[in-house]
Amino acid sequence: MIDENENCAEGGSWRFNALEPPRPVASVRLYDGAPAGEWFDVVGWTGRLDRPVCGATVQKIDDSGAGVAYLITGGECGVRVKPAGDPAAWNVRNGRQRGAPYLIVPSVNDIKAGGMERSPA
Repeated sequence: MIDENENCAEGGSWRFNALEPPRPVASVRLYDGAPAGEWFDVVGWTGRLDRPVCGATVQKIDDSGAGVAYLITGGECGVRVKPAGDPAAWNVRNGRQRGAPYLIVPSVNDIKAGGMERSPA
């Protein structure tokens, strides 16, 4: 459950059927407004003012419409993304960054973890 917070305006509660344990994730390719997709660095977001950034994880889940998908989750305030390689510090006031309760991506090819192009199989 993610409560409404400064990182993501809409909170909520969801249930997913996990097919594998979660693994660390560093980057994700998103297709919002970019047909070829665009890579973003991803982190988890906490409610702590002194340390808002935490790790994000990816988990293979059952998707009734597509078979399987990949769920990206973070801290108690969701996840946060910024363009890959952007040197700016993580900050909810940075307009090039955006937050969400979670992300779902359709393919393992849209995930990077540990410097590898493909992480979970």
